[in-house]
Amino acid sequence: MRTLRTMVAIFVCASAHAQVNSGSNGSDGTFNPTVSTNIDMASHPNGIYQFTSVNISSGVEVTFIPNANNTPLVWLVQGDCVIAGIVAVDGNSTTGKVGVAGGPGGFNGGNGSLGPGSLPGAGLGPGGGPVETNKWGGNASYGTLGESFNGNPLVGTTYGNSYLLPLIGGSGGGGGDWDATGGGSGGGGGGAILIAAGGEIKVSGTISANGGSGFIACPGWGCGIGYAGGGSGGAIRLVGTKVSGTGYLYCNGGQGLAGWNDGWIVRNGGQGRIRIDALSDSFSGPTGGVITRGFQPIIIPQTNQIASVEIESIAGATVSASPTGVLTTPDAIISAQQSNPIPIVVRCSNLPLNSPITVSVIPANGPPVSAVGSNNAGTQTSSTAKIFLNIPRGGGLIYATAATSN
Repeated sequence: MRTLRTMVAIFVCASAHAQVNSGSNGSDGTFNPTVSTNIDMASHPNGIYQFTSVNISSGVEVTFIPNANNTPLVWLVQGDCVIAGIVAVDGNSTTGKVGVAGGPGGFNGGNGSLGPGSLPGAGLGPGGGPVETNKWGGNASYGTLGESFNGNPLVGTTYGNSYLLPLIGGSGGGGGDWDATGGGSGGGGGGAILIAAGGEIKVSGTISANGGSGFIACPGWGCGIGYAGGGSGGAIRLVGTKVSGTGYLYCNGGQGLAGWNDGWIVRNGGQGRIRIDALSDSFSGPTGGVITRGFQPIIIPQTNQIASVEIESIAGATVSASPTGVLTTPDAIISAQQSNPIPIVVRCSNLPLNSPITVSVIPANGPPVSAVGSNNAGTQTSSTAKIFLNIPRGGGLIYATAATSN
C-alpha cells in the first residue's frame, strides 16, 4: 500500500477576532453542576449536547452512562468551557467473568472462560485483545500497542488517525482462560469525548478516557495461568478558539492482571489518542496518550463527507440499518442449515473502489475469525463488497473495517 503526500509550508496571519464556530444552538442551556453527577445519555441518543456555556467546578466529578447507540460524548458550547473538576468517560473495570462495557463510544471487554470446555471471548472493537485457549487474554490497543505478557504477542492492533475523524473510543481487553474454575474478563475500552467551544476551553482539572482493567478470579498465589487483558485508552478531542490550562488529559490503557506462581503480573492496554485543535493553544498540562496539535476546523463531518462501512446482509438475511450489537436480541439469525463459507455483503460510502475490507466475527466464546475482500462493485460514493467467511456456530458479534491509503 502506497501513500502519496504533498507538503506545503504556509504562514497565515489570523485575525485577532477569529473565532471557532462550535455549531451549538444552545438548546441544553448552561451546564454548571454543583455536585458530582452521573449523567444518563439516553436523553441524547446521538450523544450531542448543545450548551451555551460549561463550568465544572473543583471537587465536582461528571461521569456518564452510555446511550443505547453507544455514541461518543460530544459537547458543543457557544461560549467558554471551564473544567476545574473531573469529566470522565473511562471504560469499566471488571471483577467477574462477564465482559464489562467501555465508556461512551468505547468497546466491551471479552468474557472470561467459565471452566473446562468454555473458551474465553476476545475483546471487542478494532483493537480488541485476542485470546488463546488455556492461557490469557491479550491487552487491547489503540494509539499504541498494548503491552504483551511474558513475550506473548497476543495484543490488539493499533487503529485510528491523528485527527480523530471519525471519533472512536478504545477497545476491550481479551478474556482470560483457566483450566479449572474459568478466567476473568477483559476491561472495557476508554470512551471518546469531543468538546468544541466558540470561546475558551480551560482545563485545570482532569478529562479522562482511560481503559478499564481486566480481572483474574484468583484468590491467591499458585493459581496457574489466566491472564485477562486491559482495555485500551479512548479519545479526547478539544476544539476551541483558545485551549489553555495545566490540568490533565488522560487516555491511558487499563491494567491486565495475571495470577502466577510467584504473585501478580501486570501489563497495560495501549494508550488512546488526544487531539487539540485551537487558534490559540497554550495548554501545558500532563497528558497520557498519543497527542497531536494543530487546527483542523471540521468538528462533526457532514454525512456526505464521512467514509463508512455497514454490514448489509449475512447469508442473504438483511441486517437492520441500526443494529444493537446485543447478543440477547440478535440483529441477524442464520439457519444452522446454512453451510460455510457464508456470504456477507458490506455497503461502503465515500470509500475508494477496491479498498481492502475486513470482516471479523468475534464469538461469545472462542477466538475471532476474519476474511478480507474489496469493494469492487459500484462507485466511490456507494459501493459493495461480498466477502465469504467460515462463521462458527453460536452467538457472536460481526464487524467490518476498511483500510485506505489516505
